[in-house]
Amino acid sequence: MTDQITSPAPSDAQLTYAVQSLEVQQSTFSKKFWYVLRRWPIAPIIILLVMVFAALFAPILSPVGPRDINLRGRAAPPFWNKAWYEANPKNERSYILGADHVGRDVLTRMLYGARISLMVAVISLSAGVIIGSAVGLLAGYYGGFVDELAMRSVDVWNALPFLLIAILAAVTLGQSVTIVMVLLALIAWAGGVRNVRAEVLTLKTRDYVALARIAGASDSRIIVRHLLPGVVNTIVVLATLRVGGLILAEASLSFLGAGIPAATPTWGNMISEGREWLSTAWWIAVFPGIAILLVVMSVNFFGDWLRDRWDPRLRQL
Repeated sequence: MTDQITSPAPSDAQLTYAVQSLEVQQSTFSKKFWYVLRRWPIAPIIILLVMVFAALFAPILSPVGPRDINLRGRAAPPFWNKAWYEANPKNERSYILGADHVGRDVLTRMLYGARISLMVAVISLSAGVIIGSAVGLLAGYYGGFVDELAMRSVDVWNALPFLLIAILAAVTLGQSVTIVMVLLALIAWAGGVRNVRAEVLTLKTRDYVALARIAGASDSRIIVRHLLPGVVNTIVVLATLRVGGLILAEASLSFLGAGIPAATPTWGNMISEGREWLSTAWWIAVFPGIAILLVVMSVNFFGDWLRDRWDPRLRQL
């Protein structure tokens, strides 16, 4: 018979060392994970990517059309309410997020609503940022009468009641996506004029701007080639912080009946239609409201992260 070789049992010191090593590894992993979450806006980026994906592929992802009506599914609850579907066997399909008061699928309308919100926000923000940045650059560079005229125009525009202007435009010109984009562009242009002007007032005193002027560079060349690159970071950060406000403004106009026509599926229209059904069919208004909350918070968090990353005075370690 051969002798069996048995390994010695680990001692208490070895067990204690192994446990401590495992705890150190877990602590190191948790610190690294928390550092990554603080360092990079992972959750906001994921939410925004989901919104963009839903907007681009809404016809593929949606189970039915955004205006398809199923009267047998009027105010149908979400899919987890099995009791309602068992009590209504004649209903043709199951709704993931429920149906509205005429049987239209809430999920489908939310997907198409993301497309409208994204299109309106991007187009109106681009137009507003271009106009506002140009006004801020000219006011900061030329100063004097141009600066005074630009700043007083911003003051007057900020003092105007925007909702009254929007309602007046909807009554006189009618409700349309184009009117809403123009109104939102008028909101966006005045937000960053003062910030861009303040940056230009500092940059135009730098030596490289003086040397460019001595070399015979024109005013347009100095503004485009030397001043604009110095304020691009400020413009991008301000633009990201304005996206959330524009989405809320579009939803508010649609809710008040002064925005996009009611037949068009938008998150604001869905909330407006569901406000009368909150006691019996809360999902009609709650799910679009949650979508607006998540998107606006994600955009604001992403804008704060960009500001902290590009401003050395606010940069977090």
